[in-house]
Amino acid sequence: MSANFQASDSVAANPVTPKADTVAKAAEGSGSLIEDVSNTLQPPSVVDLISFGNIFWAIVFIAIGYFAIRFISSVLQQFAERSTRYRITIKGLIPIVRISGWIFTFFIVIAGIFQPPMETLLTVTASIGLAIGFAAQDIIKNIFGGIMILFDRPFQVGDKVEIGEYYGEVVEIGLRSTRIVTADDSLVSVPNAEVMNTSVSNSNTGEPNCQVVAELYLPITVDTEKVRAVAIEAAQVSRFIYLNKPIAVLFFNEVKERRSYLKMRLKAYVSDIRNEFAFKSDMTEIVMRELINSGLVDPDDLR
Repeated sequence: MSANFQASDSVAANPVTPKADTVAKAAEGSGSLIEDVSNTLQPPSVVDLISFGNIFWAIVFIAIGYFAIRFISSVLQQFAERSTRYRITIKGLIPIVRISGWIFTFFIVIAGIFQPPMETLLTVTASIGLAIGFAAQDIIKNIFGGIMILFDRPFQVGDKVEIGEYYGEVVEIGLRSTRIVTADDSLVSVPNAEVMNTSVSNSNTGEPNCQVVAELYLPITVDTEKVRAVAIEAAQVSRFIYLNKPIAVLFFNEVKERRSYLKMRLKAYVSDIRNEFAFKSDMTEIVMRELINSGLVDPDDLR
């Protein structure tokens, strides 16, 4: 009886001790679980991904990519210059090689060297996107313009195009601008955003030949049939002529300084677009010389 009374007193003195221990252990386990989940959901910072080894190998791969892209572009450039027929086709591959090469290089650097978690990558990309979006809107427009030029292909490297007030051969399509060489050998850089927002005239559309027009003013009394025959023959004997396409001679009546003239337009195709202006000069010289030598045109009538 005394033993039972003592046990009852002990239980009465500590009635919740087992339950308190259980709750404390459960609370401790829950805190540890919450901490583990928090560490899992919180991605590592960018600083944790940067180390001397990562930076070193990133620089190495970027340098390798730079020289590889330059080497491949140089090889394609040399092959293109050896063939008039395939020059434009081969040169059209150079911008694609450059952009694809840089995309592949940065993919290797990011995914293969730094290996950031998807959460960190999305966070950094969003931050950079916002910063660039506010600070470099024009650059982004030019980059998207360059990408659209490569996909839409209104022209390609090697084409003769007219963009705004500039006319010349496209020598480079970059991410920021398109470069053309004009007739007076000036290199003009046109921002890609401007290219996408203006009318573009393409003279050859990927072919090595293009149409050339030579214009001459003749007396109103000239024999047009004989002049047409002389003009066609003059174009055919030129060393720049492309004979697989037709030659056309057209006459228009124009008034200059209160005098009426016949404006003759001689249309023919040059075999290589780089000889466009030489062909135009050649046709003009040959036609005028033959017309004067044959007596169809009196030089005094042209004064």
